[in-house]
Amino acid sequence: MFLAHPSGGPPIAVTSEAESDEAAWLDLLNPTEEERALAAAITGLRMPTRQDVEEIESSSRVYMEEQTFYLSTPLVRRIDDVSFTSPVGFVLSHDRLVSIRYTDFPVFETVSRRMSGHTSPHGSADTLVMLLEGFIDRIADLLELSARDLDQLSKGVFHSAEPSGQNVDRLLRDMLQKVGKEADLISSARDSLLGLQRIILYISENTERACPERLAGRLRLLGKDIGSLTDYAIQMSNKVQFLLDATLGFINIEQSNGIKILTVVSIVGIPPTLIASIYGMNFKNIPELNWSFGYEYALVLMGATIVLPLIWFWRKGWLGWR
Repeated sequence: MFLAHPSGGPPIAVTSEAESDEAAWLDLLNPTEEERALAAAITGLRMPTRQDVEEIESSSRVYMEEQTFYLSTPLVRRIDDVSFTSPVGFVLSHDRLVSIRYTDFPVFETVSRRMSGHTSPHGSADTLVMLLEGFIDRIADLLELSARDLDQLSKGVFHSAEPSGQNVDRLLRDMLQKVGKEADLISSARDSLLGLQRIILYISENTERACPERLAGRLRLLGKDIGSLTDYAIQMSNKVQFLLDATLGFINIEQSNGIKILTVVSIVGIPPTLIASIYGMNFKNIPELNWSFGYEYALVLMGATIVLPLIWFWRKGWLGWR
């Protein structure tokens, strides 16, 4: 999809060069080769491919060619509790901004509506700064949502009623899945913040060429926001690690309980088995075999060897009740 976003009007689907004359912002969503070629013909600029915007080297994400800035970053997206990153690229010249994306981010629609409601022209740099502000606001919202989820998960781990039986396995499995989802979101958010920070620093270092001086204050504020959000994301990563360790600790406890049960069963079962084996030997000179109470004696002895270990395990608390 190839859209042009003129100030004071709705976005226009671009199929020819004449349809984008008044728009400072051109938006490519999952562009075809024909749409990339059309954007290049309209702007006279090279349009990066998806492989270009997916490069991870810093020198490949922010650079300048012939007074034109080429910027790219991964951006976090969350759909139905599934978090992932998708690359977004920008081509910024003094009169045009071309955005290249492969996922439908809501921020683009928000900025487009803002531009449609204002008749005053928005330059290419103004549009880029509005998009950057929207990205950072969206990441902040995702981190706040994740923080609430982590609080609920923490209460579930430490303050919920103790489950029993098969509920324990299901609860621990759900905890691990939820902790993993939050870890994915926070990791993706940190990658996005790092990429946006690179873009803002690069633009700030080239303010005279990239954007008007009046936008420098907004860029500095965005840099501060990224710093605070990065610190917040680090704090949340630590909490995720703590919850993960706690969940794994509960799993170890459950495994230990299982081993305790096996230990009790084996120890309780060995003495009576030994007694039964002794009196089952085929030796003639076993006094108890000729005793009239020998059978009852053996049963009582076997019962005692079962009960006494159980009492000992009970006093140790291994049986789970006192």
